Amino acid sequence: MTTTAVGVEPRTELSKGLIGAAIAVTAWSAGSVLAKGIDMPGMSLGVYRFTIFSVVMIGWMAGRKQPLRKEMLTKSAWGGLALGLDIALFFSAVKLTTVVNATLIGSLQPILVGVVAAVFFGETIRRSDALWSLLAIAGVFAVVLASNDSAEWSLKGDLLAVAAMLAWGAYFIASKDSKKHLSPTEFTTGTSIWTVAINLPLAILFGQDLSPPSARSWMGLAAMILISGIIGHVLMNWSLVRIPLWIGSTFTLLIPVAAALMAWLFLGEALTIAQVVPVFIVIFALAMIVRGQSASKDAES
Repeated sequence: MTTTAVGVEPRTELSKGLIGAAIAVTAWSAGSVLAKGIDMPGMSLGVYRFTIFSVVMIGWMAGRKQPLRKEMLTKSAWGGLALGLDIALFFSAVKLTTVVNATLIGSLQPILVGVVAAVFFGETIRRSDALWSLLAIAGVFAVVLASNDSAEWSLKGDLLAVAAMLAWGAYFIASKDSKKHLSPTEFTTGTSIWTVAINLPLAILFGQDLSPPSARSWMGLAAMILISGIIGHVLMNWSLVRIPLWIGSTFTLLIPVAAALMAWLFLGEALTIAQVVPVFIVIFALAMIVRGQSASKDAES
């Protein structure tokens, strides 16, 4: 039976990674809904959220006697650039279009990441898993098409979401590659610092209001930092060293599913039968991918 260098079975590590990824994407879904409800421009929201998050992560590292290293910033630069652009574009998109559309468009990045994972990381995607992934992506498209007659829909917002999706895919790739040089905590801290460095000048350039948030917005920011920041980013970066890159990427298809339900419950955004049916198709396809991966690891053991 094959074991890892620390004596832990690969299947156990895979299971941990899958659970961590599932929790992470659920946390990100909540972050999208929280962002919609915070009365701040998109880039300003990114500045405040990641400034506080950076301070929290630096304090966490200091408490564990992990000093900031120059390498942490240099080796996380590409991931930070990708995340910074993703945050600027996505938060701006979610302010213009529906939460469902913004998150659904973002979830299409497995197409990009899957190709990169196969070409540059040598990851093998089984035919059955590729077919289930295509079914999940088709379900995502169906939900987008069903929501385009919503009053909250915006073509400009959807286009910003497409650009954010490309940046999001680049962040996933950088996160996977970072394990050669940095721990998940170091990478998360480094990219959060870079995100502030990118969003601050963009917010100033586009004339966005950077004045202190209201008390209600502070509460929303605190919730975003805890849920989508600490829980979401830390757990996903931790999971990506235990699961294939394309699996972690495909898991993000759960984001629009959870976001759609949360936006319906808490923001009153419409959720029709035409959206609900493909939502369950996405969940089923993802379940089959996870089942196939588990069976594959059993066969290897």
